[in-house]
Amino acid sequence: MGNTLILLVGQGIQMFLVILVAPAVTGIVRRVKARFMRRRGSPIAQPYRDLLKLLRKEAVVAGNASWLFRAAPYAILAFTWVAAALVPTFASGLMFNWAADAVALVALLGAARAILALAGMDVGTSFGGIGASREMMIATLAEPAMLLVLLTMALTAHTTRLPEIADYFIGAPITVRVSLALALAALTMVALAENARIPVDNPATHLELTMVHEAMVLEYSGRHLAVIELAAQLKLVLYISLIASLFLPFGMAPATAGVVAWIAGAATYLAKLVFAAVLLGVWEVSIAKMRIFRVSEFLGGAFVFAFLAILLAFLTGEVTR
Repeated sequence: MGNTLILLVGQGIQMFLVILVAPAVTGIVRRVKARFMRRRGSPIAQPYRDLLKLLRKEAVVAGNASWLFRAAPYAILAFTWVAAALVPTFASGLMFNWAADAVALVALLGAARAILALAGMDVGTSFGGIGASREMMIATLAEPAMLLVLLTMALTAHTTRLPEIADYFIGAPITVRVSLALALAALTMVALAENARIPVDNPATHLELTMVHEAMVLEYSGRHLAVIELAAQLKLVLYISLIASLFLPFGMAPATAGVVAWIAGAATYLAKLVFAAVLLGVWEVSIAKMRIFRVSEFLGGAFVFAFLAILLAFLTGEVTR
C-alpha cells in the first residue's frame, strides 16, 4: 500500500511537472532565437502571460461550427497530456508504467492529430482544409519512421515499455552503436516535423502558402486557442522527454528511491529540457524553412535512417543480447 501511494504521488508530480514547464520551454526557444537575431526578445515567462490573456478573452465560434469544433481543443490537450504522462521524465517505474507502451504513445499522438485535422476542416474554410491535408501528409510519413525508431529501441531492450527501455540503457555499458545514432537522427527529424518546427514549418508565420499547424487553428480564439497552444507546447516537451528517456536516460531515479533521488532526477530532467530548448533555438536561426513540397524528402530521409537503424541492430546482433 505504501509503495502504491508513493508511485501514485510520483505520477501526479510528473503529470503536473510536464504541463507546468511546457510554456517555459517555448519561452526559452523564443528567447534564444531573439538573442541570436540581435533582438531583445520577450521574457521566458511570456507564454504564460499569453495563455492567461487568452483564457480571459471570449471564445468566438463560427455559426456553422459543430460540437466537434468546440470539443476538439480539450480532447487534443487530454490525449497529449496522457501521452506526456507515459514518457518517463525524472523517475522510471511510476504508476502508469504498465501502460507506458511505445505503440500506445504513437496511438495517442495520432488520435490528437486526427482530431485537430477534423476540427480544422469543420468550419469549412480553405485555410483549415489546406492545413489539415498537409498535416495528414506529414503524419503518413512521420509515423512509420517513428514506429521504426521505437521498434529498434524495443528490440534492443526486449520490451516496448518506455520506462523499461530507459532502465535497460541506464544499466547497459556505454558503447558506440551506429544503430542508435541513426535512430536518434530519425527521431529528431520526426520531432521537428511533428511539432511544426523549422525546417518543416515556422510556428511564427501566418502565410497561407507555408503554414501547416497555424492554418488549422486560425478559427480558434479565447480559451479554445489557449488550450490548443498549451497542447502544442506540451507536445514539444513530450518529444524532448522521449528523446531524453531513450537516448540520454542518465540521472533518472527509480520510482521507489525516495524524495532526494526524485529531486536530483527532476533537476537533471529540467537541465535536459533547457539544453534541448537552447539547442532548438540555435538550430532554428541557423537554417531556413524548406518548401512544403520538399517535406516528403525530409521525412523520407528520417524513414531511411530509421530503417537502417533497425537493420543494423539485426545485423550486429544487438536484438539478441
